[in-house]
Amino acid sequence: MDFQQRRFRAQDDLELSYRDYGNSRTGTTPVLCLAGLTRSAPDFHELALHLCPRRRVLALDLRGRGQSAHDPNPGNYNPATYLSDIGHLLNVTACHRVIVIGTSLGGILTMALGAARPTALAGVILNDIGPEIDPTGVARISGYAGKTPAAMDLEQAAEHQRQLFSAAYPDWDEEQWRDEALRTFRQREDGMLVQNYDPAVADMVTDQGDSPVDFWPYFKSLAHLPTLAIRGALSDILSAATFARMAEEKPDLIQVSLPNRGHVPQLTEPACIAAIDDFLETYGQAKH
Repeated sequence: MDFQQRRFRAQDDLELSYRDYGNSRTGTTPVLCLAGLTRSAPDFHELALHLCPRRRVLALDLRGRGQSAHDPNPGNYNPATYLSDIGHLLNVTACHRVIVIGTSLGGILTMALGAARPTALAGVILNDIGPEIDPTGVARISGYAGKTPAAMDLEQAAEHQRQLFSAAYPDWDEEQWRDEALRTFRQREDGMLVQNYDPAVADMVTDQGDSPVDFWPYFKSLAHLPTLAIRGALSDILSAATFARMAEEKPDLIQVSLPNRGHVPQLTEPACIAAIDDFLETYGQAKH
Protein backbone atom coordinates (compact mmCIF):
# COMPACT_ATOMS: atom_id res chain seq x y z
CA MET A 1 0.00 0.00 0.00
CA ASP A 2 1.20 3.50 -0.82
CA PHE A 3 0.24 4.92 2.58
CA GLN A 4 -0.97 3.97 6.03
CA GLN A 5 -4.50 5.01 6.98
CA ARG A 6 -4.16 6.03 10.61
CA ARG A 7 -6.56 7.30 13.25
CA PHE A 8 -6.28 9.33 16.41
CA ARG A 9 -8.59 10.87 18.98
CA ALA A 10 -9.06 14.62 19.06
CA GLN A 11 -9.07 16.38 22.39
CA ASP A 12 -12.87 16.01 22.53
CA ASP A 13 -12.47 12.27 21.75
CA LEU A 14 -13.81 12.46 18.18
CA GLU A 15 -12.00 9.94 15.97
CA LEU A 16 -10.07 11.58 13.14
CA SER A 17 -8.24 9.99 10.23
CA TYR A 18 -5.17 10.83 8.19
CA ARG A 19 -2.97 9.30 5.52
CA ASP A 20 0.68 8.76 6.37
CA TYR A 21 3.05 8.51 3.39
CA GLY A 22 6.77 7.78 3.55
CA ASN A 23 8.58 7.36 6.83
CA SER A 24 9.72 9.52 9.70
CA ARG A 25 13.44 8.86 9.25
CA THR A 26 14.15 10.60 5.95
CA GLY A 27 16.08 13.47 7.54
CA THR A 28 13.87 16.03 5.81
CA THR A 29 11.07 18.26 7.04
CA PRO A 30 7.70 16.48 6.85
CA VAL A 31 4.80 17.93 4.88
CA LEU A 32 1.27 18.33 6.23
CA CYS A 33 -1.55 18.63 3.66
CA LEU A 34 -4.85 20.34 4.50
CA ALA A 35 -7.73 20.16 2.04
CA GLY A 36 -10.60 22.49 1.18
CA LEU A 37 -14.01 22.98 2.74
CA THR A 38 -15.70 19.78 1.55
CA ARG A 39 -12.58 17.92 0.45
CA SER A 40 -10.35 15.28 2.01
CA ALA A 41 -6.97 13.55 1.92
CA PRO A 42 -7.31 11.86 -1.52
CA ASP A 43 -6.92 15.30 -3.12
CA PHE A 44 -3.21 15.10 -2.27
CA HIS A 45 -2.61 11.46 -3.21
CA GLU A 46 -0.67 11.98 -6.44
CA LEU A 47 1.40 14.81 -4.96
CA ALA A 48 2.11 12.74 -1.84
CA LEU A 49 3.29 9.81 -3.97
CA HIS A 50 5.67 12.18 -5.73
CA LEU A 51 7.03 13.60 -2.47
CA CYS A 52 7.12 10.60 -0.13
CA PRO A 53 10.30 8.91 -1.41
CA ARG A 54 12.16 11.90 0.07
CA ARG A 55 10.01 12.94 3.01
CA ARG A 56 7.09 12.01 5.22
CA VAL A 57 3.72 13.38 4.08
CA LEU A 58 0.61 13.57 6.25
CA ALA A 59 -2.80 14.28 4.70
CA LEU A 60 -5.53 14.96 7.25
CA ASP A 61 -9.25 14.43 6.86
CA LEU A 62 -10.67 17.34 8.85
CA ARG A 63 -13.52 16.34 11.16
CA GLY A 64 -16.66 15.63 9.19
CA ARG A 65 -14.77 14.75 6.00
CA GLY A 66 -13.47 11.58 4.43
CA GLN A 67 -12.75 8.85 6.96
CA SER A 68 -12.88 11.17 9.97
CA ALA A 69 -16.00 10.96 12.12
CA HIS A 70 -18.87 13.38 11.75
CA ASP A 71 -19.21 15.66 14.76
CA PRO A 72 -22.50 15.26 16.66
CA ASN A 73 -22.22 18.98 17.45
CA PRO A 74 -22.08 20.84 14.10
CA GLY A 75 -21.01 23.96 15.97
CA ASN A 76 -17.56 22.38 16.22
CA TYR A 77 -17.04 22.77 12.49
CA ASN A 78 -15.09 25.98 12.97
CA PRO A 79 -11.48 27.14 12.58
CA ALA A 80 -10.65 27.05 16.30
CA THR A 81 -11.61 23.39 16.54
CA TYR A 82 -9.78 22.54 13.32
CA LEU A 83 -6.63 24.22 14.63
CA SER A 84 -6.88 22.19 17.84
CA ASP A 85 -7.22 19.01 15.78
CA ILE A 86 -4.21 19.91 13.65
CA GLY A 87 -2.11 20.66 16.71
CA HIS A 88 -3.11 17.34 18.22
CA LEU A 89 -2.14 15.53 15.01
CA LEU A 90 1.30 17.14 15.09
CA ASN A 91 1.70 15.99 18.68
CA VAL A 92 0.63 12.38 18.11
CA THR A 93 2.83 12.05 15.01
CA ALA A 94 5.81 13.78 16.68
CA CYS A 95 5.98 16.17 13.73
CA HIS A 96 7.01 19.21 15.69
CA ARG A 97 7.94 21.32 12.65
CA VAL A 98 6.36 20.91 9.24
CA ILE A 99 5.85 22.54 5.88
CA VAL A 100 2.10 22.92 5.39
CA ILE A 101 0.36 22.75 2.03
CA GLY A 102 -3.08 24.29 2.43
CA THR A 103 -5.77 24.34 -0.25
CA SER A 104 -8.65 26.82 0.10
CA LEU A 105 -9.97 26.36 3.68
CA GLY A 106 -6.79 24.41 4.38
CA GLY A 107 -4.83 27.50 3.39
CA ILE A 108 -6.86 29.69 5.73
CA LEU A 109 -6.06 27.26 8.53
CA THR A 110 -2.41 27.34 7.49
CA MET A 111 -2.32 31.12 7.81
CA ALA A 112 -4.05 30.83 11.18
CA LEU A 113 -1.38 28.35 12.29
CA GLY A 114 1.18 31.03 11.53
CA ALA A 115 -0.45 33.12 14.24
CA ALA A 116 -1.41 30.37 16.69
CA ARG A 117 1.54 27.99 16.42
CA PRO A 118 4.36 29.74 14.53
CA THR A 119 7.17 27.51 15.81
CA ALA A 120 5.45 24.48 14.23
CA LEU A 121 5.89 25.87 10.72
CA ALA A 122 9.05 25.60 8.64
CA GLY A 123 7.31 26.89 5.53
CA VAL A 124 3.93 27.40 3.92
CA ILE A 125 2.41 26.61 0.52
CA LEU A 126 -0.95 28.29 -0.12
CA ASN A 127 -3.05 26.82 -2.91
CA ASP A 128 -5.47 29.34 -4.44
CA ILE A 129 -6.29 31.13 -1.23
CA GLY A 130 -5.35 34.46 0.22
CA PRO A 131 -6.26 37.02 2.87
CA GLU A 132 -9.31 38.19 0.91
CA ILE A 133 -11.87 35.84 -0.61
CA ASP A 134 -13.68 36.90 -3.76
CA PRO A 135 -17.44 36.94 -3.05
CA THR A 136 -18.09 35.56 -6.54
CA GLY A 137 -16.50 32.28 -5.57
CA VAL A 138 -18.17 32.24 -2.17
CA ALA A 139 -21.56 32.53 -3.87
CA ARG A 140 -20.68 29.70 -6.24
CA ILE A 141 -19.57 27.41 -3.41
CA SER A 142 -22.66 28.26 -1.39
CA GLY A 143 -24.71 27.04 -4.32
CA TYR A 144 -23.55 23.44 -3.99
CA ALA A 145 -21.79 22.93 -0.64
CA GLY A 146 -23.91 21.11 1.91
CA LYS A 147 -26.42 19.89 -0.64
CA THR A 148 -26.56 16.10 -0.80
CA PRO A 149 -26.86 14.58 -4.29
CA ALA A 150 -28.47 11.18 -4.79
CA ALA A 151 -26.22 8.13 -5.09
CA MET A 152 -24.61 8.00 -8.54
CA ASP A 153 -22.65 5.58 -10.66
CA LEU A 154 -19.19 6.65 -11.81
CA GLU A 155 -20.30 8.21 -15.08
CA GLN A 156 -23.07 10.16 -13.36
CA ALA A 157 -20.67 11.36 -10.67
CA ALA A 158 -18.12 12.44 -13.27
CA GLU A 159 -20.79 14.40 -15.12
CA HIS A 160 -21.97 15.93 -11.83
CA GLN A 161 -18.46 17.23 -11.16
CA ARG A 162 -18.02 18.41 -14.74
CA GLN A 163 -21.18 20.49 -14.54
CA LEU A 164 -20.02 22.11 -11.30
CA PHE A 165 -16.36 22.70 -12.12
CA SER A 166 -15.80 22.76 -15.89
CA ALA A 167 -14.97 26.48 -15.73
CA ALA A 168 -12.06 25.68 -13.41
CA TYR A 169 -10.69 22.84 -15.56
CA PRO A 170 -11.60 23.66 -19.17
CA ASP A 171 -9.04 21.24 -20.61
CA TRP A 172 -9.98 18.09 -18.68
CA ASP A 173 -10.98 14.96 -20.57
CA GLU A 174 -13.47 12.27 -19.51
CA GLU A 175 -10.86 10.22 -17.66
CA GLN A 176 -9.84 13.22 -15.56
CA TRP A 177 -13.46 13.86 -14.61
CA ARG A 178 -13.85 10.22 -13.57
CA ASP A 179 -10.71 10.51 -11.45
CA GLU A 180 -12.13 13.66 -9.88
CA ALA A 181 -15.36 11.82 -9.04
CA LEU A 182 -13.43 9.01 -7.36
CA ARG A 183 -11.45 11.53 -5.28
CA THR A 184 -14.61 13.36 -4.28
CA PHE A 185 -17.16 10.69 -3.44
CA ARG A 186 -17.21 7.61 -1.22
CA GLN A 187 -17.91 4.29 -2.89
CA ARG A 188 -20.53 2.10 -1.23
CA GLU A 189 -20.41 -1.69 -1.24
CA ASP A 190 -22.83 -1.72 -4.18
CA GLY A 191 -20.40 0.43 -6.18
CA MET A 192 -22.53 3.56 -6.09
CA LEU A 193 -20.87 6.86 -5.15
CA VAL A 194 -22.19 9.05 -2.34
CA GLN A 195 -21.20 12.30 -0.67
CA ASN A 196 -18.09 12.01 1.50
CA TYR A 197 -18.62 14.80 4.03
CA ASP A 198 -21.10 15.95 6.63
CA PRO A 199 -23.32 18.59 4.98
CA ALA A 200 -23.04 20.69 8.14
CA VAL A 201 -19.38 21.51 7.38
CA ALA A 202 -20.62 23.95 4.75
CA ASP A 203 -22.40 26.12 7.31
CA MET A 204 -19.29 28.24 7.90
CA VAL A 205 -19.62 29.49 4.31
CA THR A 206 -23.38 29.73 4.03
CA ASP A 207 -23.58 31.48 7.42
CA GLN A 208 -21.01 34.08 6.37
CA GLY A 209 -23.50 35.90 4.18
CA ASP A 210 -22.29 39.19 2.74
CA SER A 211 -19.76 39.84 5.51
CA PRO A 212 -16.33 38.85 4.18
CA VAL A 213 -13.69 37.92 6.73
CA ASP A 214 -10.39 39.81 6.78
CA PHE A 215 -7.51 37.31 6.90
CA TRP A 216 -4.73 39.86 6.39
CA PRO A 217 -3.61 39.63 10.04
CA TYR A 218 -3.19 35.88 9.59
CA PHE A 219 -1.25 36.37 6.37
CA LYS A 220 1.03 38.90 8.05
CA SER A 221 1.88 36.27 10.66
CA LEU A 222 3.73 34.46 7.85
CA ALA A 223 6.17 37.37 7.46
CA HIS A 224 9.08 35.36 8.86
CA LEU A 225 8.22 32.14 7.02
CA PRO A 226 9.18 30.95 3.53
CA THR A 227 5.92 31.00 1.58
CA LEU A 228 4.87 29.82 -1.86
CA ALA A 229 1.51 31.04 -3.17
CA ILE A 230 -0.15 29.28 -6.11
CA ARG A 231 -3.09 30.78 -8.00
CA GLY A 232 -5.27 29.47 -10.78
CA ALA A 233 -5.46 32.26 -13.35
CA LEU A 234 -9.21 31.61 -13.70
CA SER A 235 -9.83 31.58 -9.94
CA ASP A 236 -13.02 33.12 -8.57
CA ILE A 237 -11.75 32.80 -4.98
CA LEU A 238 -8.30 34.42 -5.12
CA SER A 239 -8.46 37.53 -7.29
CA ALA A 240 -5.53 38.85 -9.28
CA ALA A 241 -5.65 42.04 -7.22
CA THR A 242 -5.37 40.18 -3.91
CA PHE A 243 -2.59 38.00 -5.33
CA ALA A 244 -0.67 41.15 -6.30
CA ARG A 245 -1.19 42.74 -2.90
CA MET A 246 0.12 39.59 -1.21
CA ALA A 247 3.45 40.14 -2.98
CA GLU A 248 3.47 43.79 -1.91
CA GLU A 249 2.86 42.86 1.72
CA LYS A 250 5.43 40.05 1.65
CA PRO A 251 8.21 40.91 -0.83
CA ASP A 252 9.90 37.51 -0.50
CA LEU A 253 6.69 35.68 -1.42
CA ILE A 254 7.20 33.09 -4.16
CA GLN A 255 4.29 33.11 -6.60
CA VAL A 256 3.08 30.80 -9.35
CA SER A 257 0.08 31.55 -11.57
CA LEU A 258 -1.36 28.64 -13.53
CA PRO A 259 -3.09 29.33 -16.85
CA ASN A 260 -6.26 27.40 -17.65
CA ARG A 261 -6.96 26.67 -13.99
CA GLY A 262 -9.60 28.05 -11.68
CA HIS A 263 -10.28 27.16 -8.06
CA VAL A 264 -8.32 25.06 -7.33
CA PRO A 265 -5.11 23.88 -9.00
CA GLN A 266 -4.65 20.15 -8.47
CA LEU A 267 -0.95 20.57 -7.51
CA THR A 268 -0.05 17.86 -10.01
CA GLU A 269 0.33 20.30 -12.91
CA PRO A 270 3.98 20.41 -14.09
CA ALA A 271 4.42 24.04 -13.02
CA CYS A 272 3.08 23.20 -9.54
CA ILE A 273 5.29 20.15 -9.16
CA ALA A 274 8.36 22.14 -10.22
CA ALA A 275 7.59 25.00 -7.83
CA ILE A 276 6.83 22.68 -4.90
CA ASP A 277 9.96 20.62 -5.54
CA ASP A 278 12.12 23.75 -5.64
CA PHE A 279 10.51 25.09 -2.47
CA LEU A 280 11.01 21.86 -0.54
CA GLU A 281 14.55 21.48 -1.83
CA THR A 282 15.36 24.95 -0.52
CA TYR A 283 13.42 25.04 2.75
CA GLY A 284 12.65 21.43 3.67
CA GLN A 285 15.97 19.62 3.83
CA ALA A 286 16.86 19.78 7.50
CA LYS A 287 14.45 17.91 9.73
CA HIS A 288 13.57 19.85 12.89
